[in-house]
Amino acid sequence: MKRKFNDTGLCVPHRHYMVDTSAKIEQIIQLVEAGEYFTINRPRQFGKTTTLQLLSTQFNLREDYLALNLSFEGIDTDTYQHQERFVYAFLDMLALEFESLDLPELVRFVEQRIDQITNMPALSRFITKLVCEMPERKSAVLLIDEVDKSSNNRLFLDFLGMLRKKYLRRDAGKEDSFHSVILAGVHDVKTLKAKIRPDDERKSFDSAQDEYNSPWNIAADFKVDLSFAPLEIETMLRDYTREKGIQADIPAIAERLHYYTSGYPWLVSKLCKFIDEDIVPQREDKNWSVADVETAFKMIADEGYTSTLFDSLAKNLENNRKLYELISRIAIHGASFPFTITNPVISLGLMYGILVPSERGRCRIHNRIFEQRIYAHIMSEMLQAEYGEVNGFRGPEFYTAEGLDVGLILQRFQTFMKEHYSDRDARFLEREGRLLFLSYLRPIINGIGFDFKEPNVSHERRMDIVITWQDKRYVLELKIWHGPKYHQDGLRQLSDYLDTYSLNKGYLLIYDFSKNKKYRQEQIMNEDKQIFAVWV
Repeated sequence: MKRKFNDTGLCVPHRHYMVDTSAKIEQIIQLVEAGEYFTINRPRQFGKTTTLQLLSTQFNLREDYLALNLSFEGIDTDTYQHQERFVYAFLDMLALEFESLDLPELVRFVEQRIDQITNMPALSRFITKLVCEMPERKSAVLLIDEVDKSSNNRLFLDFLGMLRKKYLRRDAGKEDSFHSVILAGVHDVKTLKAKIRPDDERKSFDSAQDEYNSPWNIAADFKVDLSFAPLEIETMLRDYTREKGIQADIPAIAERLHYYTSGYPWLVSKLCKFIDEDIVPQREDKNWSVADVETAFKMIADEGYTSTLFDSLAKNLENNRKLYELISRIAIHGASFPFTITNPVISLGLMYGILVPSERGRCRIHNRIFEQRIYAHIMSEMLQAEYGEVNGFRGPEFYTAEGLDVGLILQRFQTFMKEHYSDRDARFLEREGRLLFLSYLRPIINGIGFDFKEPNVSHERRMDIVITWQDKRYVLELKIWHGPKYHQDGLRQLSDYLDTYSLNKGYLLIYDFSKNKKYRQEQIMNEDKQIFAVWV
């Protein structure tokens, strides 16, 4: 069977090209060997299921461990409403796992008792007996995927409470239990709170008053980075090129893949899949290049393409208005916020894989692909609702043999602002000015180019925009006019920013809110950099 890049479900080494994650697996193994109970909470399609499978495979090759890899994905809502059905479903999953591991004695051990175990106390006692039945007294490791499918369910919290109590009694030397438990899902079950009505007469398995204040507060911190670093991406590319017998600048391609994806596992694999199955087959030369990554990025960022991950991304924004507003301010308006994880909106953005902390501790969009998808989604709604008059300025004069005429775009935008918004007050322009320009720029570059926004924290409230057009890049800075001194500082900062892209030419769009402002243009030489500035 020919291997391929996988973009659906579990990754299997003999069927798929995979990143070598052995270093990550080793870090998790150390947690298990230490007897820790912990959660792996990461966004959708971040490699959780594959990680659990690789981990369980590793342990089941050893003589001292037995890993039981289960998933709660198939448990329906009705089962979660009845304790007896839930317990039966859990035991049935255990029996099936023992069967797949070719352990008929343990299959019989479960099946002989499954009808008598109908509640959490009985399940707890059964687990104690089960771990004592492990062949050669192997340490049992329980792995459960998709645990948050019903994380708002009281019965699930009872289950967590039972495991928590067994963990504490195990450490106290009072009973046997699983050596380690790993729960995987999008939500962090460690932070779940049970909402118990005062008049609720039902008794939980653990009657302690604070049992459900933190049902999984025994969990160790999980600090393993599941995203792919450039060097890790290289391992997959080397495997692919070796099998295909092709040439590629692997370090450069891996760096570019990471540049667009920030190592988000599904995105890395999807870009490679586009190159392997859609781009390379169209030509004679089968060797990969960095340009292929650029083409794949255009395909995945195309507004006519979607996937379950991108659908989920849009849904999470639409269903959480505060998150939508925060992301809009970051992605569209260039706002900068400290990454404060105790802020529930920021925490939600992190959980969904939308937000991560920057090196300076500020909120940033996780990766450039998400940035483009979010930008397109929000701008589409804004253009439809508020800025229709801006959306109609795409013309052939903006495109030349050398690339994109950014200077002309700025000149035309200046004319547009003078004709349509010269009578607006400074407060409106300060609030909407950036959005107006982004709305103006969008139809001009849409479909061929992209613009990435880099917010900066400064008195001038700068926003650096990097426009990618075909194989060229243009750096454009938006800022508010605060006088000559800050202007000179801004020119130096823009020159330094141009150096990071090895460019000698940049562009400056200055919003002047003073009453006596002039709509002017200026060619500026700053050190060895040529900067074209336009005032609006």
